[in-house]
Amino acid sequence: MKPNLTEHILETPRLYLVVCSISLYEAILRHDRELASYLEVEVTAGWTEFGDEPSVYSMERVRVNPAEEAWWQYLAVHKTDNRLIGAGGYKGGPTRFGVVEIGYEIRPEYRNQGYATEFAQGLVDRAFQHEAVKTVQAHTLAEPNASTHVLKKCGMSFVEEMFDAEDGTIWQWKVEKGSDSDLKF
Repeated sequence: MKPNLTEHILETPRLYLVVCSISLYEAILRHDRELASYLEVEVTAGWTEFGDEPSVYSMERVRVNPAEEAWWQYLAVHKTDNRLIGAGGYKGGPTRFGVVEIGYEIRPEYRNQGYATEFAQGLVDRAFQHEAVKTVQAHTLAEPNASTHVLKKCGMSFVEEMFDAEDGTIWQWKVEKGSDSDLKF
């Protein structure tokens, strides 16, 4: 990875989690080659299953409020392989109740190796470093799956089943700051 990036980087044992700046969003949206050159990492086509929409939305939010840059998108770079293996982050800064929501994705060939848990836990740990954050939440499809397993490993508990206009029936998960399950790397 490029040693002189201006972006903030969170480090977990096996990943660099790179906060997306406007310049990085622009590289993402231009082409995978631009992104690879910007970060100096390997970028394989299809590195995100969600396309450009999350990056476009997050970039618009950061343009409106640059101070919230760290509350939007992160790119997960595998340290040893020097390869982009996922994306995720927050859905904005803390609400007035101190709640933030996380989301994440990992490339299929890196799944079932603990990278999603490492990514999610890194986001939870970073969120709880901020005084305003009391709760970190996430949503999954309403069925046991890899994401529900990841969230449990990050100390989250199932809260309720709910209906989402875009995704249909989903499950809500939460972990509170200071709980026994508030783990650290």
